[in-house]
Amino acid sequence: MKHSEVRNRIIETASSLFYKNGYNSTGINEIISQAGIAKATLYSHFKSKDDICLAYLRFKDAKFIADIEMFTTSKPKGKTQILAIFDFLELFFQTNDFNGCWCIKTVSEIPKDNEIIRSEIQKQKNNFIQLITKLVTENLDKNKIEDVTSLSRKIYLLYESAVSESHLHQKKWPIQETKNLCSLLIA
Repeated sequence: MKHSEVRNRIIETASSLFYKNGYNSTGINEIISQAGIAKATLYSHFKSKDDICLAYLRFKDAKFIADIEMFTTSKPKGKTQILAIFDFLELFFQTNDFNGCWCIKTVSEIPKDNEIIRSEIQKQKNNFIQLITKLVTENLDKNKIEDVTSLSRKIYLLYESAVSESHLHQKKWPIQETKNLCSLLIA
């Protein structure tokens, strides 16, 4: 098997385990066993569990950003594209593997001084805000950058709340209600 294929299998395996069970509850030996590789193979690709975690976060984020951008821009121009982020979340919520936000789950498990992982998560959240900003800019008549920035951050906070609360309650009403709030916000 090619070097890159083994690396990808390790990342996909770790991603599944970290997202389902949590970062701290997933051990290196479990990743090795599930991926069907030797310990030396894992360490030839990753120096530490934190390195695997960074790969996991980047893997999840790349897929998320690509999927949500494709989903939202496939909708009719205007407010519908912005509100589509909540439709995307509702579809994600309905899948069997929905387990909340992988970033928030991870940041809640790492020590406060783990700046490398924290910085990666902050970067990912800022990239999501930028995607929302792009949707707002392209679909609403907001000219002032401070108005666009503020509105984008508010929509981001609504989305993040919907993720957390739908995970907590195991119901989709938080997603529907935050979509309604967002609709009022962009009216």
